[in-house]
This record gives sequence, C-alpha cells and structure tokens, in this order.
Amino acid sequence: MNEDTLNLEIRKFLKHVGITSQREFEHAVLKAVESGKLNGSETIDIKMTLEAPTIGVCHCIEDKIALE
Repeated sequence: MNEDTLNLEIRKFLKHVGITSQREFEHAVLKAVESGKLNGSETIDIKMTLEAPTIGVCHCIEDKIALE
C-alpha cells in the first residue's frame, strides 16, 4: 500500500462528495423556498453517512444548517 496514493485518492473522493453535495443541497433549498415549503429563515437538520462496507466503515455526521 502506498500511503501517499491512499491520501490523494481519499482527498479526491471527499472533494467530489463536497462539491456535489453542496450543489444538491443548495438546489433543494432554493426549490423548497420557491415552492413555499421553506420560508428561508429555518435551520435545517442535515446528516451525511460515509460507508465503506469492504472495511467495515459506517460513519455518520449530523448537524444543522441555518439559512439565515
């Protein structure tokens, strides 16, 4: 195993997850505000789960995102 390669591959994966997740979340919030489901001042519960079944990893992060 090459630790530098592992580190680089993990960083590339997390960058991809971060960019696409932010885009999806922003799109969903804007759509919810436009439709009236949200008024734009809420705090939204959010949860991200990372799974790597081959090595037995299941890591969940929960937080809140304030819209104002």
